Amino acid sequence: MRQSGVLMAVSSLPGNYGIGCFSKEAYRFVDDLHDAGQSLWQILPLGPTSYGDSPYQSFSTFAGNPYFIDPDTLIAKKWLTKKECESFDWGKDPQKVDYAKIYYSRFRLLRKAYRRSKIAADRGFKKFLKDNSFWLPDYALFMALKDAHDGKSWETWEKELRFRDKETMKKAQEKYAGDIEFYEFLQYEFFEQWKALKKYANNKGIEIVGDIPIYVAFDSADAWANPELFEFDENLEPIAVAGCPPDAFSADGQLWGNPLYRWDVHKKKGYDWWMKRLDACFKLYDVVRIDHFRGFDAYYRIPYPAENARHGKWVKGPGYDIFKTMKKKLGEKKVIAEDLGYLTPSVIKLVQKTGYPGMKILQFAFDPREESDYLPHNYGKNSVVYTGTHDNDTTLSWYYVIGKGDRKLANEYLDIPKDAKDKEIPWYFIRSALSSVSDTAVIPMQDILSLPHAARMNLPSTIGNNWQWRMKEGAFKNTIKKKLLAMTKLYGRAYGRTKK
Repeated sequence: MRQSGVLMAVSSLPGNYGIGCFSKEAYRFVDDLHDAGQSLWQILPLGPTSYGDSPYQSFSTFAGNPYFIDPDTLIAKKWLTKKECESFDWGKDPQKVDYAKIYYSRFRLLRKAYRRSKIAADRGFKKFLKDNSFWLPDYALFMALKDAHDGKSWETWEKELRFRDKETMKKAQEKYAGDIEFYEFLQYEFFEQWKALKKYANNKGIEIVGDIPIYVAFDSADAWANPELFEFDENLEPIAVAGCPPDAFSADGQLWGNPLYRWDVHKKKGYDWWMKRLDACFKLYDVVRIDHFRGFDAYYRIPYPAENARHGKWVKGPGYDIFKTMKKKLGEKKVIAEDLGYLTPSVIKLVQKTGYPGMKILQFAFDPREESDYLPHNYGKNSVVYTGTHDNDTTLSWYYVIGKGDRKLANEYLDIPKDAKDKEIPWYFIRSALSSVSDTAVIPMQDILSLPHAARMNLPSTIGNNWQWRMKEGAFKNTIKKKLLAMTKLYGRAYGRTKK
């Protein structure tokens, strides 16, 4: 089936409370996607963000981000008032998330809602606790303890808590019972609101493409509650961490700092933790994009501590075995393999063996020195083409900063005239993606709106000024929707068209 969709983070939706959430604007965006003939909405990870505000560094791989809970829904339940919601400073710029203001305001507001909810007596809440007992108690206690330790990482906590001494844990559960229930309440409300939004999208013929990072954060409930699954020493310090080796873009490589998995332990346990993690993802989303897919074939291991990623080495990962287990235990699922970067023959073989479509990025295609696999005439049908991802600059900005040779090739390949206006330039790339043989095309919202560099979502290996862009209210105009619909219809992708 030929189909297409839009890449748009939930945080980037417009709205009244400083950050995009599961509000009426989210439902309106679903309507806009439908009007534009799209059948996919790709989002970024939904987990609660930690230091740096990256959705790829979360306090839990199972939990949802409380920032996405819609205050207006809580007003409708009479747990909050409009006046209370508007009394906080959510930031001055409606096109930018001010995470500091959100952090200091959102939880104060949500605690008011919790206190009025009398959630403990709610039958749905009780069922939610039971259904999520394999991760929720650890997460709620973890967050309560973080609050009690002024937000500090669990590695700084007293020894008994770090090592999860049974008696100490029991006392903590009693001492922080109210805070624990607050975090359980947040998760219940998050999932209830998300399920309603996803159901609405699905009823409109739109599937949600979710994103699962291969690694979890060190400062997470996952690492604290399951230290045996990670490369930790006897003091629960990392032995080695994740990253990428030096390349043409970074002389020091990328030091991500995530703990690495003890794949031998996971294998002995039948990949049980991974199966629970993936199963949770497939309940949240219709399609799952697995980030850094090549890490399952081989991963870059950097001895800890390290100042940079220069001295790591490649180590063999679990390979097809984990996906064989997944298919056996969870059945056939819709997956996108993020297979970007330097691909060895073994990585290519793994992607092919799984049968999952890989990714093609148009911004990677125009190097005049060599023939590129990212040029559309080299695509196979079983692939997903993007103009760019959340890690790329907007196509308009990228077009003007690339070398003259790259731009000349792009102009010739895409037939971009010399007098093309800025707002037209990204659409030559969008047309190329939609017209390609790839079964699926996904276009970042910033490119559809022809936005400049200020709308870039993330610059890898940097902290600050990332994940902040928000779409201006009313920016997805009817003229733009009609243009996207016409082009989507022209290339046989409208509403997910089955091939004859």
